[in-house]
Amino acid sequence: MPQYTELRRELDALTTEAFRPELAEIDRLPTLEIARTMNAEDATVPAAVAAQLPSIAAAIDGIADRMARGGRLVYAGAGTAGRLGVLDASECPPTFNTTPGQEVVGLIAGGPGAMVTSVEGAEDSKALAATDLDALGLTAADSVVGVSASGRTPYAVGAVEHARALGALTVGLSCNAGSPLAAAADHGIEVVVGPELVSGSTRLKAGTAQKLVLNMLSTITMIRLGKTYGNLMVDVRASNEKLRARSRRIVSLATGADDTAIEDALTATRGEVKPAILTLLARVDAPTADRLLHESGGHLRKALESARR
Repeated sequence: MPQYTELRRELDALTTEAFRPELAEIDRLPTLEIARTMNAEDATVPAAVAAQLPSIAAAIDGIADRMARGGRLVYAGAGTAGRLGVLDASECPPTFNTTPGQEVVGLIAGGPGAMVTSVEGAEDSKALAATDLDALGLTAADSVVGVSASGRTPYAVGAVEHARALGALTVGLSCNAGSPLAAAADHGIEVVVGPELVSGSTRLKAGTAQKLVLNMLSTITMIRLGKTYGNLMVDVRASNEKLRARSRRIVSLATGADDTAIEDALTATRGEVKPAILTLLARVDAPTADRLLHESGGHLRKALESARR
């Protein structure tokens, strides 16, 4: 029992776990009033994220620098936090044409099965986090983001500690100030959203805040790596009909070319959007476009500048 007394003391001190007596009878309110209350709570999250933008930007610059040199971005968390990391990682291949499971990786305590079913005790193990990172062959070239609403989850803290010991860049994303997770990381991001509508249910405001920050970490990193041209997804992977249609629209928006020219360009570039745009804007053939993109490190804007010299 002593360990539970200590844990309860820790939880009592967390903002995300605080009880809100003014909401003690929320279950007696009309549904519309509950919805309005919840919506008002959610509206406070962006301001909490905004307060952390300098820390978020510093983390992104560090991550992008390592990824530009071949490193990976790894998220590690348990429960909702872990699921959000896996979700963000899984969206990168279709959006930015990253290699599935290699460039952006999501780790959840308890393994893939924990995405849909709770794995008891998995979040309580720092050793499990170290084992999972070692299985990836983590190196100093990589970046690891530990995600935990409380900022004390052993799996997330253990992931950051182990990664930092290996020389990897580390980021600690939590929703409580003064968290052990932020303290353990090179970059601490603490988005303090306050107590939840349902006490301790950190899939609510805390989950929303974590999702917003993870969106920033991956998206802006990909922008820095040249995965976009302006605000166009020029590295989109056309793996289904919707994405094939989107690819044609992106080429059209970037070049203003007619449908016939777009089809010819995409055929010549094997359906790849970025070189197709380059062939149209720089008036070069597909092999030249591939060479220019390779020399520019995949940055379309830089490749265009080289082609026009």
